[in-house]
Amino acid sequence: MTLTISGDQFMLDGKPFRILSGSMHYFRVPREYWDDRLEKARLMGLNAIETYVSWNLHEPKPGEFHFEGNLDIEAFIKAAARHGLKVILRPGPYICSEWDFGGLPAWLLKDPHMRVRCSYPPFLAAMDRFFEVLLNPLIPLQYSHGGPIIMVQVENEYGSYGDDKAYLAYIRDSLKRMGIVEFLFTSDGEQGRNLKAGMLEGTFATVNFDHAPEHAFKLLRELQPEGPLMCSEFWDGWFDHWNLWHNIRPAGGVTRIFERMLKLGASVNLYMWHGGTNFGFMNGANHVFGKYLPIINSYDYDAPLSEAGDITRKYHALRNAIRKIAPVPDEPLPAPSPKLQLETVKVTGGVSLWKALPKLSTPVHTANTEPMEYLDQNYGFILYRTRLSGPQSGALSIKGLRDRAQVFLDGKPLGVLRRNRPNQSLKVTVPASGAQLDILVENMGRVNFGPELVDRKGILDGVILNGHYVFDWETYCLSLQDVSGLEYAGIENPLNEPAFYHAEFVVEKPLDTFLKLPGWVKGVAWVNGFNLGRYWKVGPQQALYVPATVLKPGKNKLTLFELHGTRNLQARFNSKP
Repeated sequence: MTLTISGDQFMLDGKPFRILSGSMHYFRVPREYWDDRLEKARLMGLNAIETYVSWNLHEPKPGEFHFEGNLDIEAFIKAAARHGLKVILRPGPYICSEWDFGGLPAWLLKDPHMRVRCSYPPFLAAMDRFFEVLLNPLIPLQYSHGGPIIMVQVENEYGSYGDDKAYLAYIRDSLKRMGIVEFLFTSDGEQGRNLKAGMLEGTFATVNFDHAPEHAFKLLRELQPEGPLMCSEFWDGWFDHWNLWHNIRPAGGVTRIFERMLKLGASVNLYMWHGGTNFGFMNGANHVFGKYLPIINSYDYDAPLSEAGDITRKYHALRNAIRKIAPVPDEPLPAPSPKLQLETVKVTGGVSLWKALPKLSTPVHTANTEPMEYLDQNYGFILYRTRLSGPQSGALSIKGLRDRAQVFLDGKPLGVLRRNRPNQSLKVTVPASGAQLDILVENMGRVNFGPELVDRKGILDGVILNGHYVFDWETYCLSLQDVSGLEYAGIENPLNEPAFYHAEFVVEKPLDTFLKLPGWVKGVAWVNGFNLGRYWKVGPQQALYVPATVLKPGKNKLTLFELHGTRNLQARFNSKP
């Protein structure tokens, strides 16, 4: 028997069923911690867990699929069932989620004509191929087959993007054709236009918001007069952008809004209940009022369960609210997990990017600068190199920069060019003997929401010097998936160029911790080869979450790719973020 509707209620097994769910994305949380987090969901009084599916992680190359380790979604769903939780599955193909390209794989953008989230045949074909592989092992986990999956979403907040109803219907019909028999739904923001645009005939509609539930549900009732009320994303916190403020939504205000929804008889999914981390290069970005805004690595979200999985004041407040209308287990709650504190980790080795290049990449010759995706690169950095003839002097600019470029002449830094300053230029003076021009471009995360979603990286158009395009380039793709082969020399002073740094530290017992880098400017950090993500002194994030799962007893390795230089050849591991 599947989830059904009777009047203004959901029904499950012939009984009224109010959904009290929380968002937790398996791909943002170490697999070793899934059971801990899911048990805390049960103890809070939740009866369901909701998760997106990250297509870009599962299919990093066309036809190459990964469902092992942290990507074993089948195991995650079974774990939820062990803890007595139902599952709401949101397979996309687009998920937004402040995740790179909204979860779509970057290789789609190798097609220069690609159109996503519409009835463009190559996009639909790629989606179908992925859905077939994804859904096949999940079909037996549906509730009607004895599993925990009770709801499956069709696309995601489509009303905020487009109006291709045929595309939405195609996804719905594909899910059914592939064996999904559970309750299908759509999910859209509270704005009336978006809510209406995302609805699909014959498919249940839900609404997303962070305040004024009476207003949001009134809009939903006008468009969907019958059936239960459901907020599929109650934004109990928010995410952060680099170089902006840290968002906090106080527990008291969040709980009062939550209680107002419960009084209306609504079902609610807390987004996020446990946020986790955008490890590696998987953070997304927004494009707002003409500005590109990359998102930080932490996805703590000010959620009821912290980034490190600890119970917060918000957790307690929401749990008490749930207790008023539903059973909550009368069991003791776990204490915060112990954390590791290492005051000083000395950096002892370094190698410049220029010396490390042969170990990292083989150059490709191109007439013009090409985007990453055209060269089969998804994430990381890309280095464009050419030889300029001299003598000449003038302004150098970049057309189509995505996202941040450091410019060097014969290895010496000339300055930084940024996507948000498209008319910016740098003065270049080339001697009579000529000079080597290097442009190191960082992909800081693809846009995950809105009309700027198709967001290729690198240099999309070209480099202009003195009003003329510069041609004839050697291009180095620097995905930095594996930096284990680098060879370091001993150092006592920082290197005054982009460089990799190495440190070793000893841990008696692996515990969760937070990497802090005072005196460092901008770059990427790895522990034992695991990419923790980016650091940047502009904040608001000042520490990178290091789960105990990436540490080991004894000697551990820290690797840093610093783009500008440091005043301090030391790192710290703190017990607090």
